[in-house]
Amino acid sequence: MSKTTRATQALQQAGVSFTVHTYEYDPHAERIGLQAAEAMGADPSSVLKTLMVLVDDKPACVILPSDQEVNLKKLAAALGGKAAQMMKPADAERITGYHVGGISPFGQKKRVPTVLEQSGLAHAEVFMNGGQRGLQVKLDPRAAVSMLDAKVAAVI
Repeated sequence: MSKTTRATQALQQAGVSFTVHTYEYDPHAERIGLQAAEAMGADPSSVLKTLMVLVDDKPACVILPSDQEVNLKKLAAALGGKAAQMMKPADAERITGYHVGGISPFGQKKRVPTVLEQSGLAHAEVFMNGGQRGLQVKLDPRAAVSMLDAKVAAVI
């Protein structure tokens, strides 16, 4: 497994401090984020999953703890929209340039509005996908918000 991805390169170029962590990815896991937390022995609330969504038919990204579910009404409101829905996996892969299970909020092919669930800021450091299945980056969530120009909101 390569530990250099578009995500890690984007973080390095932005001067964000991070560490790289690998785990055994299970493609059959019901909930990929929870499987990652378990495989790394990490608190599920500190392992943030990246979901691609459509808000008023426009692509957006939401980052939230792996043990939570996004509230699509709250997410739409946070981005000033009326309705939100999950993006189809093939569309998420095309827009981000990453494979499902390895979608990172960093280094996506197309920059889209991003929301970080506010509870993610409760941790000094969190894990986020590093752009490849089985690869996580650990960093200060505030640095991620700054780099992504993300909106912080209650979306669970």
